[in-house]
Amino acid sequence: MSRAGRTRDAGEGAPPDGGRRGRGTGGSVRASAPGTAEAARAAGAFKRPGHDHGRCVADAVEAAEGLCAKRGARLTPLRRRVLELIWQGHGPVGAYAVLDALRRERSGAAPPTVYRAVDFLLAHGLIHRIASLNAFVGCEHPAERHAGQFMICRTCGEAAEIADVGVARAIAASARVAGFAMDDASLEVRGLCPRCTAQALA
Repeated sequence: MSRAGRTRDAGEGAPPDGGRRGRGTGGSVRASAPGTAEAARAAGAFKRPGHDHGRCVADAVEAAEGLCAKRGARLTPLRRRVLELIWQGHGPVGAYAVLDALRRERSGAAPPTVYRAVDFLLAHGLIHRIASLNAFVGCEHPAERHAGQFMICRTCGEAAEIADVGVARAIAASARVAGFAMDDASLEVRGLCPRCTAQALA
């Protein structure tokens, strides 16, 4: 279901005048250390075992309802349900997995049904697309304009979103230096989450 690849991530949250050029590096750009807000977000990016995930889902739906009401957009029951299914965990969810879940609830669910709902959620910044997996995750900060930046665990598959303005600015500034017209500034970093790291070292 690759049609659902239109994202709101592309370059958003990267202010046009951000970033700093490193001295003696031929115009390359260095990302500054994360600020207090970014550091706090990164520290809590991966959820602790046993956290109240029902609260995560409820908060995501509540935020979506508020944003859609403010924008005059309709969060229909179907769109709301697709959002809940994507938020069923903190790992990326494929569109066909969403479709399979919908078919267990609605016998008439078809691919276009998911296409349209996913496109709506992407357009309003309520979810992000993990391009390398052609899958989706709920957005942790839907009220803020930002590029998608993710740490993805290669063992358990959990994805944690970070929204580091310094990283976004550095990418945007490097693109300007290179004369590159940027369409997409999403970032995917792979490794081990804290829980899997601890298990590997045990």
